[in-house]
Amino acid sequence: MKTIEMINGITKKPEWALAEPVNFSLDEGEHIAIIGRNGAGKSMFVDMITGRHPVFPGMIKYAFSEPYNNIKHISFRDTYGGDNDRTYFLQQRWNQMEIDEETPTVGSKLEEAYQMAGEDTPERRAFQQHIYQLFHLEDLLDKYIILLSSGELRKYKLAANLFTKPKVLIIENPFIGLDAETRDQVKELLKMLAEEQGVQIILVLSKMDEVPEFITRVIKLDRLRFVSDIKVKTDYQIERCPHAIQVQHQSPIPPIPQPVIKFSHVTIRYGERTILKDLNWVVLRGEHWALSGQNGSGKSTLLSLVCADNPQSYACDISLFGHKRGSGESIWDIKKHIGYVSPEMHRSYKQNIPAIQIVASGLKDTIGLYFRPTQQEKDLCVEWMNVFGIKHLADRKFLEMSSGEQRLVLLARAFVKSPDLLILDEPLHGLDLCNRNLVKAIVDRYMFEDPDRTLIYVTHYEDELPNCIDNSLFLHRNN
Repeated sequence: MKTIEMINGITKKPEWALAEPVNFSLDEGEHIAIIGRNGAGKSMFVDMITGRHPVFPGMIKYAFSEPYNNIKHISFRDTYGGDNDRTYFLQQRWNQMEIDEETPTVGSKLEEAYQMAGEDTPERRAFQQHIYQLFHLEDLLDKYIILLSSGELRKYKLAANLFTKPKVLIIENPFIGLDAETRDQVKELLKMLAEEQGVQIILVLSKMDEVPEFITRVIKLDRLRFVSDIKVKTDYQIERCPHAIQVQHQSPIPPIPQPVIKFSHVTIRYGERTILKDLNWVVLRGEHWALSGQNGSGKSTLLSLVCADNPQSYACDISLFGHKRGSGESIWDIKKHIGYVSPEMHRSYKQNIPAIQIVASGLKDTIGLYFRPTQQEKDLCVEWMNVFGIKHLADRKFLEMSSGEQRLVLLARAFVKSPDLLILDEPLHGLDLCNRNLVKAIVDRYMFEDPDRTLIYVTHYEDELPNCIDNSLFLHRNN
């Protein structure tokens, strides 16, 4: 029996279409991984399955009624609020003035999702508690949604969707932003859903080495076409990419030991929660730091202090670029030294403007483009887009790109002004193997070219670190 069957599927709008009509079926009991390069068409294919990009009548059949209720899709584009909430700004996370009695907590939103999903029964309550315990969500129930870390947000989104007991669960890049412990938890949960709950799983992956063992079939797309469809996982070949930039690693000139960042006994609290506790940290000019830690350990909060986004910095002993916070410098005086990209920036970036304008906005540290760049500035933007292999996307609108292409655009934006301090928070999210190698090589080359440049690089994966890393900081979650 076929759970989903598409025969010669063609989308109603040409801009949504793959290169060829789609023939696809999801047989009962199958669990699929969809793999491919960034821009290969993975998300476009999923949008056809879910009906987000409808095909012509009669081209797709489901073994159940109400596909909207029986197919749940969790994508990288999810935001902190609901599906209609597009007003989230990074500042809301750190400004206590924005947090009032109407600001939802994790517990209230999860209970709302639970109540909407069906009748309250002992069996459903037991399943809810099982999800809470498996993901350690009990400790997050009183936490405000807008204060969730990237990894905590993904756990919250997954739990909210699981309460509906969908027939088919589609998740794009389910493991990005998660620490090793939580990745294992997600894999075990998905395996349990597949084997014990009868939920059919479709995973969209950029990292092909993360295909879980319970997956029974792997589909690969390339250039908007199906290039392979293999039943046995061990038969597919992990992608190799020989084209990454090569960097000669020589001993750089020792940097002048001037502090770029200095934290002295920094403590950050939100209500009863202590996020950072008595943190002492000094980053010298020319150092290259790896920042890691458990989900919810305070990495995003720490970076908000460095980027001058968090008002609590004024109550702390923090110096940035030789100036103590609160001594008269503006946030723009600080930001002009910093190039920055993060999952939060990506999620909140809703400006549907051409990619070259997104890159140009990095010259003035704005989200949209509110100035007219000179020809020299435009040429600089094109030059950096070419470095990241996305020159051909210069005129493509941001929201019409794949998430991997969007990430490369935001990376070019971070580099475009040649910042003194580069902060890359999970920079390889959603990138395929070739682009991951490319970005790491670009980072190495950028740091090698000027020994005074400083780097803070956040990742949960040791193999994602560039070779230039020479220091590390691991944060532990405060209970």
